[in-house]
Amino acid sequence: MKRCDERTRGCLQAKLTQPPGTATLLPQFARVAMSRSLKMPAHSYRVIKSRPPQARFFRGALSTFFLVAFAVSAPAVDDIPPPFGFHWNDSMTKVEQVLVGAKSKIITKERKEKRNVWTVEGLVQPGLKRTLFTFKEGFLVEVELQYEYPDWSIERYNDRMGEIRRYFDAKFGTGKLVSRSRDTDSDVIQTLVGYQWIVNGTMLELFYFSAQRDLMVFRSITVTYKAI
Repeated sequence: MKRCDERTRGCLQAKLTQPPGTATLLPQFARVAMSRSLKMPAHSYRVIKSRPPQARFFRGALSTFFLVAFAVSAPAVDDIPPPFGFHWNDSMTKVEQVLVGAKSKIITKERKEKRNVWTVEGLVQPGLKRTLFTFKEGFLVEVELQYEYPDWSIERYNDRMGEIRRYFDAKFGTGKLVSRSRDTDSDVIQTLVGYQWIVNGTMLELFYFSAQRDLMVFRSITVTYKAI
């Protein structure tokens, strides 16, 4: 399948104007919106000094309790490993052997910015449309999972995003909100919500993306594992 230029909004609009039976939008468009992600303002905190010592002591003890509880619920990990049992810096040969053994299909192999990117289909996971494997100098440095649920409502997508985010929060600590934007500058309305987790030299990103024109809607959830 030929991809649209990620920087061309006209391509996105052209896809949305196709007949419903042929309209296809790749989640790569999310990356365009990601580059314009909004920075959230820092929260302000008010210190109340008029509280009696007992209240301050109780508040401090309660804070300590929650810190301990959080440490128990989110155990320390060395890094965020890639999915499907792979390891960072696995060779291209090893990854291909595993993919062939799993009866998945490498649809394309491309060279982009001194990196090799494979588009893979057939890995068994509910809603998993395609997976992108990225290699630097022949070794695995990124895995991107693209999920699409054509029959789902926006409410089900929101529920699924919440489930995934809570799972990652429990495993890697509270994620950081890195994007919450809604672009209405054209007749194609784009929405992007994203979270990020960083552990040592690895990163995990979770994004919800939607593009809508009239009654035609494309939605996706993308989970990206990176060695940084």
